[in-house]
Amino acid sequence: MKRESGVLLPITSLPSPYGIGCFSKEAYEFVDQLSKAGQSYWQILPLGPTSYGDSPYQSFSTFAGNPYFISLDDLVEEGVLTKEECEEADFGDEPDSVDYAKIYEGRFALLRKAYERSHITENKDFLRFQEENSWWLSDYALFMAVKSRFDEKPWTEWAEDIRLRWSNAMDYYRRELYYDIEFHQYMQFQFMEQWKRLKAYANSKGIRIVGDIPIYVAMDSADAWANPQLFQLDRENRPLAVAGCPPDGFSATGQLWGNPLYNWEYHKNTGYSWWISRLAYCYRLYDVVRIDHFRGFDQYYSIPADEQTAVTGHWEEGPGLDLFQKVRQALGHKEIIAEDLGYVTDSVRRMVTDSGFPGMKVLEFAFDSRDSGSASDYLPHNYPENCVVYTGTHDNETIAGWYQSILPQERQKARDYLCDHFTPEKELHLSFVSLAMRSQARMCIIPLQDYLGLPNSCRINTPSTVGENWKWRLLPGQMSEDVIKLIGDMTLRYGRWNWR
Repeated sequence: MKRESGVLLPITSLPSPYGIGCFSKEAYEFVDQLSKAGQSYWQILPLGPTSYGDSPYQSFSTFAGNPYFISLDDLVEEGVLTKEECEEADFGDEPDSVDYAKIYEGRFALLRKAYERSHITENKDFLRFQEENSWWLSDYALFMAVKSRFDEKPWTEWAEDIRLRWSNAMDYYRRELYYDIEFHQYMQFQFMEQWKRLKAYANSKGIRIVGDIPIYVAMDSADAWANPQLFQLDRENRPLAVAGCPPDGFSATGQLWGNPLYNWEYHKNTGYSWWISRLAYCYRLYDVVRIDHFRGFDQYYSIPADEQTAVTGHWEEGPGLDLFQKVRQALGHKEIIAEDLGYVTDSVRRMVTDSGFPGMKVLEFAFDSRDSGSASDYLPHNYPENCVVYTGTHDNETIAGWYQSILPQERQKARDYLCDHFTPEKELHLSFVSLAMRSQARMCIIPLQDYLGLPNSCRINTPSTVGENWKWRLLPGQMSEDVIKLIGDMTLRYGRWNWR
C-alpha cells in the first residue's frame, strides 16, 4: 500500500492582506509549497458559511460555501471592486489572527458593491450555476435573505408563516427580497468558481484535497428550515431531541451540541437520497472526505430538547453500514476517512473495519497516564496500515503546547517511547512528527503548527469554548524555504514522498 502524507491547514489560516485566508494567490503559493515538500494531501476544515461562534462545524448550510473565502483580488481583476476600496476596509490589525467582527462588517459590504456592479444576470455561467444548483441554492439564498430581514434571528423565531414555509409567505418574500436573494446566489457563484480553480490547480500539482464534513447540520440552517422531514422535529418544526455527548472524564455534564437529530427511519425509507446528494456534492468539492463523529452512524446520543445539559441523554441505534452501502451503490467507490475518536465501542470498531474506511490515530492520545502498558490503540506500534495518523487535529493542542501541558509522568512515558531523553524541549516537536511519519499508517497528516513547533496560542479550536477559536493565521514568510526543506526531507526519509 502506498505511503503518503499531507498537511492540515484551514483556509482561514492562510496569510492574505485582507484579514482572513481565502482563495487568493497565497493559497496557490501554499499549494506550490506542499508540492515542493513532496506532499500528497492538503486537509482543510468545512467550507460552509459560519454562524455565531465562527465554527465551521455550525454552518448555515451543508451545501453553501463561506463568502469570506472569496478572493477580493480576483474581484479587483474582474473590475467590480477597486484596490483602494479593499485597502480602505478595516479587517483588523493582527496579521496572525482573524477578527471575525470586522470581517463580518467589512467583507459583505464589499461583496455587495461587487454584486451591484457585476451585471451578473448577463453572465451565462451564472445562469447555468443557478439552474444546476437550484435544488439547494434557492432555499439557501431565500433563507439568508429572510434571516437578514428578521435581524439575523434563528429561523425558529421568525414569523409563523415563513417559519413554516406557507406558500403565500414564500411567494411574498421571494418578490420582496429579490435582489437580496440574488446577492447570496452571486456570492455562491463566486465562491464555487474560485474554489474550482484552486482545487484544479492543486490537483495539477499532485495535491489532493481532504475535505471535512460534520455528521450533523446546525439547527439554524437552510437544511433544517427547508427539509424538516429529515430531522426529529415536532409539528411546529421545533426539535424533539438534540445531539451531544454523554458525561465523561472531561465533562461531568457531557456536551450539549444542540444539533437536530436525523429521522433515520425517513432517510432509510427514501433510500438515503439526501445523504447521497450531500456526499455527491462533497466529491465535487473534495477528493477525499473526512466525516466528523463517525460513531454517530452506529449509535447516536439523544438528549431531550428542553434539557440544559447532556446528563439525561441516552443512546439510540443509527443506520450503520446500510447508509454507506447505499452510497456506494449510487456513487461507486469513494474515499472516506472515518473520524472514530473518543468513546469507541466494539460495535463502532466493527463498523469501521467492515466499511473498509481508514480510521484516525492521534499521537497526543498515546501517552495518557490513565492507560497502562503498551496496549493503547494510539501508540504507533499498534497502528494498522489502513489508518490516518495525526500528531493532533484542529481540536487538539499543538504538539509543542501539549508536551508542556501534560503530567510529568506522561512526559516521561513519551520520552521513554521515543528512546530520547536528550533532545531539547524546544526541538522535541519534530521527534513527535517523525514518530507519526515513520509509523506504518498509510496516510500521515500533520497540522502545520506542529512542523513549526508553535505553542498553544496557535491552536485552532478548544472544544466547548467560544470566542477565541478558529482565529490563528500563518504569517507571511512563516512557511519559509527552510521549513519546506524540513518537511520534504522528513517526507522523503520515511517513504511518503509524492512522486506523482
